[in-house]
Amino acid sequence: NVTHAPLTTWGLEHVTIGKEFEILDVGCGGGATVSRLAAMASDGRVYGVDYADGSVAVSRRKNAELIAAGRVDIRKASVSQLPFDAGTFDLVTAIETHYYWPDLAASMLEIRRVLKSGGTLMILAESYRGSRFDALQRVVMKPLKSAHLSVDEHRELFTTAGYSDVRVSEQRGRGWICVTGRVPDLMTRQDAPEL
Repeated sequence: NVTHAPLTTWGLEHVTIGKEFEILDVGCGGGATVSRLAAMASDGRVYGVDYADGSVAVSRRKNAELIAAGRVDIRKASVSQLPFDAGTFDLVTAIETHYYWPDLAASMLEIRRVLKSGGTLMILAESYRGSRFDALQRVVMKPLKSAHLSVDEHRELFTTAGYSDVRVSEQRGRGWICVTGRVPDLMTRQDAPEL
């Protein structure tokens, strides 16, 4: 929670969050981002999912009051099979997690499924190919069999999954990347790939 706070602050500057938004944080970890999103979407609801029992427990403890108030829901789930109906969320965030997803392309489609028309996905990371710290990160990422994508590969990941208005921002001095993309509005979705 503490080490990702500055990265998260920077990343959230790249998305618009309405007070009534329904938001999903994929790979919610310790739950700090969930509570931050709940404060921003003060009349909405925030869900967090994580595949690790320990992370789910910590996130539930961190957000106990918000859960009791019905504003937050934390679930054990995998990004490859999200337990939500199609078109549920205005925003999905994934912070420091996408490079661990077993099937990155399929997970991008699964997230697109649960986003509303016009909804946004934000992927945020401090590890990507071509960053200031690339040589060091590559040493760590390779044994983990993690996706270590370049800026162009991140953009392609989004466009191939049918996201539009894809934007990539870098904070080169810190080695951070933020990628956002929207689900096309219903009127333009005929060009998107089938789910």
